[in-house]
Amino acid sequence: MTTMESKLKQSLGLLDATLLVAGSMIGSGIFIVTAPMMRDIGSAAWMIVLWMLTGLITIFAALSYGELAGMMPNAGGQYVYIQRAYGKMMSFLYGWTVFTVIQTGVIAAVAVAFAKYAGVFFPVLNDDCIKTSIVTISYGQLVAIGSIIALTILNSRGVQNGKILQLIFTSAKLFALFALIVLGLAIGLKSDVFAQNFDHMWNAYKTVQLPSGELNTIPLSGFALMGALGATIINSLFSSDAWNNVTFIAGEIKDPKKNIPKSLFFGTTIVTAIYILANLAYLALLPKSGDPTATDALGQGIMFAANDRVGAGAASVIFGGLGITMMAALIMISTFGCNNGLILAGSRLFYAMSSDGLFFKQAKKLNQFNVPSVAMWIQGIWASILCLSGKYGDLLVYSTFASLLFYILTILGIFILRKKEPKTERPYKAFGYPFIPALYILITLAICIDLLVYDLRNAGMGLLIVLLGIPIYFIVGRKKR
Repeated sequence: MTTMESKLKQSLGLLDATLLVAGSMIGSGIFIVTAPMMRDIGSAAWMIVLWMLTGLITIFAALSYGELAGMMPNAGGQYVYIQRAYGKMMSFLYGWTVFTVIQTGVIAAVAVAFAKYAGVFFPVLNDDCIKTSIVTISYGQLVAIGSIIALTILNSRGVQNGKILQLIFTSAKLFALFALIVLGLAIGLKSDVFAQNFDHMWNAYKTVQLPSGELNTIPLSGFALMGALGATIINSLFSSDAWNNVTFIAGEIKDPKKNIPKSLFFGTTIVTAIYILANLAYLALLPKSGDPTATDALGQGIMFAANDRVGAGAASVIFGGLGITMMAALIMISTFGCNNGLILAGSRLFYAMSSDGLFFKQAKKLNQFNVPSVAMWIQGIWASILCLSGKYGDLLVYSTFASLLFYILTILGIFILRKKEPKTERPYKAFGYPFIPALYILITLAICIDLLVYDLRNAGMGLLIVLLGIPIYFIVGRKKR
């Protein structure tokens, strides 16, 4: 890997790395997931607690990753950290899961979200262009694939293209989100919606719409409440994921031993603050509960926002009918910028795997722009297939659980490497070691156990995808030998 990696150009600074962290995190989730979360717990206070907890553990993880990034400023990032601590099989399982569902599944889902909101401007995208007894493909799915191809072409022509796109789109969506927050709080706090949402703010309940259309509310307390909180936090965790993508592209970051730890902290902190404030703005503009049959945003509330588009509902309160169009444009910008970061970073992990003989041989080659374009195209092709499969929504749930497992293993690796390699240079040491890393492991492990208990199907599928990589590893290893 050393010979190949020497050809990667270190051309990204601290600002670029920070924008990659923030841009990869902010996709479509923040505009949608608050609705199902509110249906699951029904409490404004617990909702904010979950977003704060999500932000806290994300920042804890980022602070811990800083030590590993400083020790191993290599392309591939987390893949490299896992290999150093546990060996090749565990790092292959991580790379396998990233390729099959984590990175490509998110790219597919974000691309489909981009096309879905483009359908607000071009309704034909919602129509089917191919419909047979075997397969159904919509124009929107083709646009999703087109966006992946376009970004792959742009990023394959040099890291500077990805850098410029990331700067433009991340800056635009940060500005737009900031405007939504400021206007939302300024307008919403003039009404009594916020006060009503926080009346009896700790009373939690699950809301289920029965086939008859009636709403059934189930009070939550004790273990039932803890179970509901642990299960629904997967939504906010998904919205806050992909912050680790900056580690994949370490070989192209200037002074990575310092800039990667800094960018991880700055990026995750900025996004955490934005997410909490965005949810406070939602609670200032929209009632937490509502009527699923209502035709206006105030009547639908957060729980029953049309198609779970809480962001669009909030924007319509601020801007009227124009708000839905404006929010659609914002989400298109957000998702396009998000996928730019994911496509840019993900290919570097597969490049690192190929250099170790654990991925397609051609993926370790750099093109004339010093970019692993073959790895990028392999990633893009698989993500495009997932767009057509229609299973990307399920893959997101599976992949988020799998991501948590590997985050736990990676941070546990800090303890292992401190013992195995006490004399190795560590330009940055994990903040609050051993307490902060240990606290992250305990909290995240508790969430994983909760998911296995209360959402066995999805969590189990995530675990199964990881385990399927074991026989694949031995097949790949046998071929290599």
